[in-house]
Amino acid sequence: MNDASPGSGRVGQREIRVNGLRHHVLDAGEGPPVVLLHGFPDTSELWRRQIDALVGAGFRAIAPDLRGRGQTERPASVGEYALPLVARDVAALLDALEIRRAHVVGHDWGAAVAWIFAALQPERVDRLVAMSVGLPGAAGRPRLEDLQAGWYRLLIQFVGVAEELFRKDDWYLLRELLQGAGDVDRYVAALSEPGALTAGFNWYRANLPPERLLTSAELPPIKAPTLGIWSTGDRYLTERGMLASASRVTGPWSYVRIEGASHWIPLDAPERVNQLLVEFFSAAGAASD
Repeated sequence: MNDASPGSGRVGQREIRVNGLRHHVLDAGEGPPVVLLHGFPDTSELWRRQIDALVGAGFRAIAPDLRGRGQTERPASVGEYALPLVARDVAALLDALEIRRAHVVGHDWGAAVAWIFAALQPERVDRLVAMSVGLPGAAGRPRLEDLQAGWYRLLIQFVGVAEELFRKDDWYLLRELLQGAGDVDRYVAALSEPGALTAGFNWYRANLPPERLLTSAELPPIKAPTLGIWSTGDRYLTERGMLASASRVTGPWSYVRIEGASHWIPLDAPERVNQLLVEFFSAAGAASD
């Protein structure tokens, strides 16, 4: 299904079947493609304030609901949420859209997917933007501040118990964790759908099981020009992971710290984010002239 063709000035709603799953994809504009990858508990709606800006600047914005999230199908097995499989979804979606190379933007889990995609398929990434989450494994073993910020990830490992606790008392625990940040009401509505909360938690269960707490696989270095963005109001991730990523990028590296924004940088600082994205991606075109 496609409600609007690229370049029509409206956001198309595509349904694309790849890797055995039906994926819901927002697709708008024409020009150099920019793939926007969300995290948890978000969906492609996270990028609603970036899509118009990118299209207005002459880019094509492509924002999928990643597997298990939003209107994309939800595999039942925990193993189906491993990050390399999600990175393959991104490649397959680009193939389906007949796109060989693209700029890639990721936030939260979407940033982890973006890092892995850029590391394993460098020929497909023009420029990379990672928000909030640094390259997996770059910072080494977690320190006390990392463990304290990410305590909830251990709770999520308790299958069934975590789901019950998060739903209890009108999603009290989720609301308390978010502290009014992000799209709280959107999250509650989306996660209330059958199977949605477990699918979201399966990202953590597949990729952050306790036995991997002190170990991590080392990815190939990132060859693409890369922009890292972190916000001082992030309650869940420390700056250390993003700063450490510089050592794993062999292409040009730049870093921006956004003061005052919560973890949800695209929502809290949309004008600044839009400016950074447009300038960073436009520089690619200027360099190729």
